[in-house]
Amino acid sequence: MSQPLLPVLAGCGMLGLVCRKGIAVQDYQDIEQYLYQAIPLAQAMAVKVCHAEEDAITLAAPLEPNINHCATVFGGSAAAVATLAGWLLVYRKLQALGLRGQVMVRRSQMDYQKAMHGAFTAHTLPLADTAWQRMAAALAKGRMARLTLAVRLECAGQQAGRLDGEFVVLPLS
Repeated sequence: MSQPLLPVLAGCGMLGLVCRKGIAVQDYQDIEQYLYQAIPLAQAMAVKVCHAEEDAITLAAPLEPNINHCATVFGGSAAAVATLAGWLLVYRKLQALGLRGQVMVRRSQMDYQKAMHGAFTAHTLPLADTAWQRMAAALAKGRMARLTLAVRLECAGQQAGRLDGEFVVLPLS
């Protein structure tokens, strides 16, 4: 397995995840490979999965492929990594609940608080169990589900931004 981007994020646990195509995903490296295939931009940005459980996702990305003209993280890259963390949280929760659905971002808003001068992380913030229950109930009725969630961006141990996003899950027949 490749070296983690930040020593504090070292250590990948095992988890059982099955993607829509029925491929069993066993560890974080497998999740990365799935992301790279499903969303090629994740590979171009060198996104790494640091934590991926059903209720919390942490992704990391280095500065180099995400750099802008000011030698800081490009805002579009920061937004993309944060969006990917939110998408993966919903995807992972669907799998944990044994549900099927197509996850898409409906809208998002970024709040950039500080310039990021190095590798950065995107951490999903906890979502109430009632939100997940509403999602499951909507999908059980064959309806679209909506979730509003937040992702915190950090660089050098400090909060650098936040994404507030609305994701939808379309039921699969």
